[in-house]
Amino acid sequence: MLTEGMVRAGSGEDRGTPEPKGYSLPLSPSGNASMLTPPPWHFTGEVVMVDYRVDPRAAAAFLPPGLSPGPDIGAAAAVFADWQWCSDSGEELTDPARNRFSEFLILLACEFEGRAMARCPFAWVDQPVPMMRGWVQGMPKQFGAVHMSRAATLGRSAPRLGKGGVFAGSLSVHGRRAVEAAVSLEDVSDTPPALHDVPLAHTLTFPDWAATGAMPSVLVASEVSGVEFSLVWSGEARLDFHEVLGEDFASLAPVELGRGHVFSYAETLRGGAVLTTAHQ
Repeated sequence: MLTEGMVRAGSGEDRGTPEPKGYSLPLSPSGNASMLTPPPWHFTGEVVMVDYRVDPRAAAAFLPPGLSPGPDIGAAAAVFADWQWCSDSGEELTDPARNRFSEFLILLACEFEGRAMARCPFAWVDQPVPMMRGWVQGMPKQFGAVHMSRAATLGRSAPRLGKGGVFAGSLSVHGRRAVEAAVSLEDVSDTPPALHDVPLAHTLTFPDWAATGAMPSVLVASEVSGVEFSLVWSGEARLDFHEVLGEDFASLAPVELGRGHVFSYAETLRGGAVLTTAHQ
């Protein structure tokens, strides 16, 4: 049991030595042991994305106070991405084991005070740093195995980024296949996919470990710059959800399929802007 004296001794008061520091845990004397570097974070990725529609009631149930469904309630997207990232120093670029990860996420159309946004109710990544970075953003990232096709210019064992190319993606969680998608390329789209070209609205929250009863829940919007899209190839899509992730995830299964898209994307994530603050 902790006593008052033990708490004082461990509090760092009157020690006369510098406190451990860092942008994130673990803290250390130099601050260099942190799992995360401070933003900005730069990303370049290859994306396989399927537009679809969900039950409007299910979509609305995932929106927290402050976000409204907007005029296109039920619009959704399933996104597979193979990313490379680096901090502002670029030090991660020579360490592929560190700067690469794959991701799957769901996006739902929504609005904040009339401004179009997207809400991410579920996301999975295959590396610990992007998972922790997601929690810092308020993005609900979990561990999963994400695989997707990669374009090639030679041979028969990979698709071409052009008419007739077929690109696929899959998500497995705890060894069980959860989502599968495929896009058969037909033509180049005039505009980027709508839900990939709006700010994301996340909720910063944390379990009340210390039982204070006053943990804030903060609605934030991602702030990005340097956004770039390659040509966006689009075509007929397939998207299948398997019933292995529970009823909440299953409620976001497709009720109608739209087009699929394959493209490259880049952005710099600079931080978040507070939209609303509430208490749980």
